[in-house]
Amino acid sequence: MPKEFRLPDLGEGIHEGEVVEVLVSVGDRVIDGKPILVVETDKATTEIPSPVTGVVQEIRVKPGDVVKVGAVLMVFIEDGEAEAVRKPKRIEEPEKMEGPQIPAERVMQPATPVQAEAVLGKADGPAPAAPSTRRLARELGVDLRLVSASGPGGRVAPEDVRAFAETLKHAAEPPKAPPMAEVEAPPAVMPPAILKIPPLPDFGRWGSISREPLRSVRRTTARHMTLAWSQVPHVTHQDVVDVTELEAFRRRHKEQIEAHQGTLSLTVFAMKAAVAALKGHPRFNASLDADREEIILKQYYHIGVAVDTERGLIVPVVRDVDRKNITQLALELNELVARSRAGKIEREELTGGTFTITNIGILGGTGFTPIVNYPEVAILGMARAKLQPVVKGDLENFEVVPRLMLPLILGFDHRVVDGADAARFLGMVMDALGSPEELLMMV
Repeated sequence: MPKEFRLPDLGEGIHEGEVVEVLVSVGDRVIDGKPILVVETDKATTEIPSPVTGVVQEIRVKPGDVVKVGAVLMVFIEDGEAEAVRKPKRIEEPEKMEGPQIPAERVMQPATPVQAEAVLGKADGPAPAAPSTRRLARELGVDLRLVSASGPGGRVAPEDVRAFAETLKHAAEPPKAPPMAEVEAPPAVMPPAILKIPPLPDFGRWGSISREPLRSVRRTTARHMTLAWSQVPHVTHQDVVDVTELEAFRRRHKEQIEAHQGTLSLTVFAMKAAVAALKGHPRFNASLDADREEIILKQYYHIGVAVDTERGLIVPVVRDVDRKNITQLALELNELVARSRAGKIEREELTGGTFTITNIGILGGTGFTPIVNYPEVAILGMARAKLQPVVKGDLENFEVVPRLMLPLILGFDHRVVDGADAARFLGMVMDALGSPEELLMMV
């Protein structure tokens, strides 16, 4: 019989993807393992291989479609299937049942309204679920056949079981009388959002409009920025650092790096300066576990660098920055930036960052407010370095000299660190960037 091919699980936390390109047509012959689709998920483009060797019978998606994990993408006729269907098959009549079957251990318990409603819409037979999920269901006394599945391929996930068990618990609880006196509970570290967003007005009333879909990288960015801004109490600390000597050092060595296909940018030096400051102030290299009310301090230094591409902002991660010298970082960062802009970056290379740097200097501007890249707790922004007059000396003896000044902006999560911490952290970054010798000595 025809074989349906569904969007597979593409990684932890991936629930959907956008079809970028369909590489085959109806009637085409496909080979097991050869690419048939290109799908973009969380800023990374992935080739989806054929699961069979055979012929494409039906294609149910087109470029631009956003599909959920488990959705049917194509239908195939496998090799040898045509001959097999011509052979007579013995079809066994399934045993008929009068109604939904409930395990014996649950017969003695009267069904709640939630159970009764759920079972009427469920097919008989075992529900697809992992062994760990089945064990959890047994522990909570939940019949998997009554649970609505949200996992890939229609599988019941552990969170589905817990949610159903919680529903049963509330459905079975009798209403409680109001207490005589209520004790105010402490506020949650991360309270849930309860604001209802009002509908948009009809913009067409005031003039002509056009619409374009929020897709691909822009859709992912919108979701992530909403999450970050809603969950992190943002504060920014700003300062300006004199990078005149660092720029002279960079110019002396940039051709040497370019000869090895690298780019010696100020961002490379900022990565090393940031790691030095992170080692001195570990809470900036952390994440907040709000549920357990704990700060997770990371003992590794993986720096994300924001890259402007035609498809939107992408943040590849350079791992173990503390273990690499300036030349190695210049080569690796240049290669990551190139692949990000070409759409060839892997999803794994976009995860695991502990701190992020974003540099808009090449585009101009004196400053901006970077959003913390959740679940990190801080981000370093770099604006455009400009030659400015700087007064050196004191009131009795001073001179005005031209210096290259770089604006720095540190955004941070005020739940984890305070303003004084941010000032000290940024001061350490400035000390490193202000002197190439200091930078090399610190790391």
